[in-house]
Amino acid sequence: METLRLTVEAGNPESRASRRAIARAAEILRAGGTVAFPTETVYGLGANALDATAVAKIFAAKERPGWDPLIVHIGERAMLLQVAAGVNEEAGRLMDAFWPGPLTLLLQRHPGVPELVTAGLEKVGLRMPAHPVAHALLVAAGVPVAAPSANRFGRISPTNAFHVAEDLEGRIDAILDGGDTTHGVESTVVDVRERECVIYRPGIVTLEQLRSVCRGEVMFRTELEGGESAAPAPGMGVRHYAPQARLVLVEGIQPGLEAALMVEVNRLEEAGEVVGVMAPEGFTAALMLMRKKPFDLRGFTMGYNTVHVYDWGSWAKPDELAHKLYAGLRWLDAAGVTAIVCPLPEPVGIGVAVRDRLLRAGSGK
Repeated sequence: METLRLTVEAGNPESRASRRAIARAAEILRAGGTVAFPTETVYGLGANALDATAVAKIFAAKERPGWDPLIVHIGERAMLLQVAAGVNEEAGRLMDAFWPGPLTLLLQRHPGVPELVTAGLEKVGLRMPAHPVAHALLVAAGVPVAAPSANRFGRISPTNAFHVAEDLEGRIDAILDGGDTTHGVESTVVDVRERECVIYRPGIVTLEQLRSVCRGEVMFRTELEGGESAAPAPGMGVRHYAPQARLVLVEGIQPGLEAALMVEVNRLEEAGEVVGVMAPEGFTAALMLMRKKPFDLRGFTMGYNTVHVYDWGSWAKPDELAHKLYAGLRWLDAAGVTAIVCPLPEPVGIGVAVRDRLLRAGSGK
């Protein structure tokens, strides 16, 4: 299959060329095709959520197992009636507070939604993205769109159109290129119950923000799940968001964390690994060594190998770490490293989501 490339002009989704690209992508969705498109979190691979044949194409392109449910995206509140059987009071408050935005709500599935979308479960994940290109596409398509991340199953989520093409070129109908995503980490997934809200997947909307809106208790369901039975929410596979290289995670607080990071780099390099480092700006030892021998792949020489360093951003800004996380892991994979050393942020705010993705990415390898 030939994958059509459609481009939205940077910063101008309302231009004639942008509207034409969005209209073509919407036409493909209505006709039962698959389109990768940008959201404020990551790029999604979309198909008409009410068309089981179209949804099956998502699973085939991604090589995604049927036990992993999909998130349905809508452009307008009126589309809720096509996807959800009802909205309780707590869900309504969360929609008012965080929609459009990076929050997915698990609501009772409408009978018109194919069971393939929800992996046979009675609840469906639903969100309204804030990205202007995603919003324009959903409104133009006029149908709810099921859209997991636009990558091969278990791999690193894409944050630009180039990443999508790396994984899915020739496997999907079109890529709608809207530039880099804003947040770089997936939406928060919340099961909205009568007296409590359960966070299945931490994301950009934080625990603290949810507690400021929810009247009942807000809790995490933190266990890593996966296997043959249906996962209760998208993105809960034990190994997910993973680079090709082995991921070595380092826990601790500064200044000891920086030293522990460099111990792991030395250990792996001495073992003959080609090492990559996700290095925050504040980790001066790694950055000093990096500057010692600058070249295109931003690395420094230790022993017989080159250690490749990705400038991850400010350790004091978890939103920046989230934004650059997947791009950094993909960059290091492209450099040919066999192991990636990465510090774990503290479990506070968006740091919770970054830790979740890293722990899943490093699981079982």
